[in-house]
Amino acid sequence: MSRGLTLAIAAAVLVGAVAVLYVIAGAAFKPAGGSSLAGLATGPMKKLVAVAPAPPPSIPFKDAEGKDVTLADFRGDVLVVNLWATWCAPCVAEMPTLAKLQKAFEGRPVKVVAVSVDDAKSTDKAKAFIAQHGSLDFYQNPDLRLPFAFNPPAAEFPSTIIYDKQGVQRARLTGDADWSSPEAKAVIEKLLAS
Repeated sequence: MSRGLTLAIAAAVLVGAVAVLYVIAGAAFKPAGGSSLAGLATGPMKKLVAVAPAPPPSIPFKDAEGKDVTLADFRGDVLVVNLWATWCAPCVAEMPTLAKLQKAFEGRPVKVVAVSVDDAKSTDKAKAFIAQHGSLDFYQNPDLRLPFAFNPPAAEFPSTIIYDKQGVQRARLTGDADWSSPEAKAVIEKLLAS
């Protein structure tokens, strides 16, 4: 066999091996369910955007008893983190749909974490509003540190950030949406399956 033919075969084998490694590495680092969520951005979920995987911020916020919690405390559940306020009309309008979403997934590893960004003077008002929606627990971040700790920051309200069961950010929706819709449920089902 000539030296040129041997080099050509070696080069072909090397290129083939690199191509195989590229495919394997791409599959290993592809976020589970990430790109497939983009295809679910229809109807009431048309503003849904699949995002680069990112861990949740470690900034604590308060539960109804005033105890510090973080989003990491919910790892193991598909999380629908909604940042809202009583002074935000679209937030108030979508809250019943978030409560219906939580109710629809009762008994399954799904948690709607609706975090009020109302100031401390409005805590009672925000608690009373959440109490109207029995399937939701009350959480609050009155110092507004949490919205700006997300990657990228969630500077508009309402903002909803969705995490998979491993605690990795997968999608976002800025503005209000009908979270009780079949399209919203399909997003959650997709993450439950991944």
